[in-house]
Amino acid sequence: MDIRKQNPIYTAFQLMRPKHYLKNVLLFISLVFSSRLFDASAFLRVLCGFAAFSLLSSAVYIINDIQDVETDRMHEVKRHRPIASGAIGIPSAYALTACCVIASAAINVGLMGMEWRSFSLLLTYLVVNLVYSGGGKNIPFLDIFLLVIGFLLRVLYGAVIIDESVSNWVSLTVISISFYLGLGKRRNELKKTNGQAVTRRVLQYYTFEFLDKFMYLCLSLAIVFYALWSADAAVIAKHNTDKLIWTVPFVILLMMKYSADVESDSYGDPVDVILHDKPLIAMGICYAVVILTLIYVPGI
Repeated sequence: MDIRKQNPIYTAFQLMRPKHYLKNVLLFISLVFSSRLFDASAFLRVLCGFAAFSLLSSAVYIINDIQDVETDRMHEVKRHRPIASGAIGIPSAYALTACCVIASAAINVGLMGMEWRSFSLLLTYLVVNLVYSGGGKNIPFLDIFLLVIGFLLRVLYGAVIIDESVSNWVSLTVISISFYLGLGKRRNELKKTNGQAVTRRVLQYYTFEFLDKFMYLCLSLAIVFYALWSADAAVIAKHNTDKLIWTVPFVILLMMKYSADVESDSYGDPVDVILHDKPLIAMGICYAVVILTLIYVPGI
């Protein structure tokens, strides 16, 4: 037996689902697009915000695992989670949840003082996910909408902690791609369970064809909104370049590769898809290099 699985610290860390902190990279969007990536003070603030949001998201994942413990035990993958497998007890899970929430709040106070916007965004994220875990995930359409709000709140929080605004085009892009990810995950779960809502009750209200159609509609909208952002006169003036439009093909290729992964034998979890696809990661790095060069290197 792997010794790490006998270690309570490792088990607690596993319960916090650190790999899902990848979603919190969205906090850096405003930092990058405000041309402040190399502003040490702003970068440090976003790093602290990343830690605060990651701890809060861990609390949310733990609560959700507590609520789903019985259905997770019937799932071929989720049954290995710490609570479902019996590696950690529910009282201990609640204690860890409280520690994560308190630590998140403490970091936010140290970062922002008693500034109300940052607290309201963290509180909204917590409430939205409590609604999700408390039954919202079993209500069709509401389940996906609540997940979308969670992604958008990450972007907004990242902007608030460095006192920047979020472009409407960026918000619409994030919203659309979040719908795509949520619909895609449910589509593949339905596919993997052969249409039987075994571990996610809300799947009984969806059909494969419906989810497939609307996930690609949302993907198309996301690409359109991103293209409109890159061609926006205000964005061109702000970054002093009209070449951002040439990053659109990179985005299309990225989404084509991601969609190919989702179409394969996968549960469609965004983090698992990304972390298990090295070519996709390489393409993402190429996109990042290109857009950072266009934004931060004068005269390009």
